[in-house]
Amino acid sequence: MDAASLIDRKSLGHIDDFQPGDTVTVNLRIVEGDRERVQAFQGNVISGRHSASRSPLPGDTFVVRRVSYGVGVERIIPYHSPNIESLKVNRLGKVRRSHLYYLRGLTGKKARIKERR
Repeated sequence: MDAASLIDRKSLGHIDDFQPGDTVTVNLRIVEGDRERVQAFQGNVISGRHSASRSPLPGDTFVVRRVSYGVGVERIIPYHSPNIESLKVNRLGKVRRSHLYYLRGLTGKKARIKERR
């Protein structure tokens, strides 16, 4: 018996379909003391994908990378995290890899991803 059959998968209707190379905006709930706010994190998906036809397992994650003030920032986000308020795809990327870790070593125009139309 595998883990997928023991744990039921919940639907992730608040998350759009995405794949590596897409530029996404993830709205995350941030708790500071007794206050709660929503913070947007926009960047390229460098690993992980989501499609409505196949829901990810409870432990699965995806990685979003952005460059902020010249420093690369990556967030590893679990699909089933209660802190994800929404995920919106802004731009579809055209890539030929499932993990875009090579972007970590590129800067400027070399780090651009072509748009899928």
